[in-house]
Amino acid sequence: MSTFAITLPSRRVFLPGYGKATLLGLLSCLCFLRAPLAADTKPGLTKPAPTNISAAQIVEKHVAARGGLQAWKTLQTLSVSGKMDAGAGDSALRSDRIARLGVGATAKHVPAGAAAAANKAGPQQVQLPFTLEMKRPRKSRLEIQFAGKTAVQVFDGTNGWKVRPFLNRNDVDSFTAEELKSEADQPELEGPLVDYAAKGTKVALAGVEPVDGHDAYKLKLTTKSGKVQHIWIDTHSFLDVKVQGTPRRFDGRMRDVWVYQRDFKTVGGLNIPHEYETAVDGVTQTHKMVFESVKVNTSLDDARFTKPQPALIPTPATTPKLGALPAPATDNK
Repeated sequence: MSTFAITLPSRRVFLPGYGKATLLGLLSCLCFLRAPLAADTKPGLTKPAPTNISAAQIVEKHVAARGGLQAWKTLQTLSVSGKMDAGAGDSALRSDRIARLGVGATAKHVPAGAAAAANKAGPQQVQLPFTLEMKRPRKSRLEIQFAGKTAVQVFDGTNGWKVRPFLNRNDVDSFTAEELKSEADQPELEGPLVDYAAKGTKVALAGVEPVDGHDAYKLKLTTKSGKVQHIWIDTHSFLDVKVQGTPRRFDGRMRDVWVYQRDFKTVGGLNIPHEYETAVDGVTQTHKMVFESVKVNTSLDDARFTKPQPALIPTPATTPKLGALPAPATDNK
């Protein structure tokens, strides 16, 4: 799990793993914070690749910094919970209205009194609680609390299902073919860099670029399916401080996405980032998510990842047919 989304935030937004975008896709449209885009996303800042260290050596040091190969191989389950920012001011009102009335609701439909109260109170950050449970092989369950409702997205390793009450859809829907493909492309719990050669992935050193004011090795990963991804490894800590996320459509075109990983803490012998900030090319706001609790190798029942069966509608009870009524008694007197 060297590159643990998040895609919600997309596991993907933006959650670790970069694949939970189906739930977080809508939320991310609401959740951009009013903060400047990091300067290191600008082009022209790449330095030539150094000759005194190879890509393989960088990955080896990175895996050690994250807890070691054996520790990641013994990881069977991972449970995290935390909060993601969901905007401020009118964006909070817009988020609440969309949760209640569905997509298409906008801030201009919010009652004037509510909007005025929000403006008077100033920007107040709304945070959405979430939980993410993952289990080998490739099982995941994401829950997001949103305006008093719980959105759920689950993948059992083969099939997926979701409940999206913030879209006024309380039925259990199956994953689309595109969503299934996205899940199938996601790495296991340890991420793409741990034991990368055994997975058929090739890694090349593409140069050095600044990340959060520090130099980082830019690695180019090419999976056996031909998919390319870039990961930035800090030149001193050898932690993965920046990851290329899944491109997102914005203003009519696909845009690059980067996920910044910070606040690394050791949990169960593994070094795991507890803060994620997502930046989109050409967008001046970012989206932040924080892990408040991380648990490793806890017991997760497979039933947590099983699609619920539709409730059976009971058959109305039938009224028994009455037999012939006895003849009225006669008076023999």
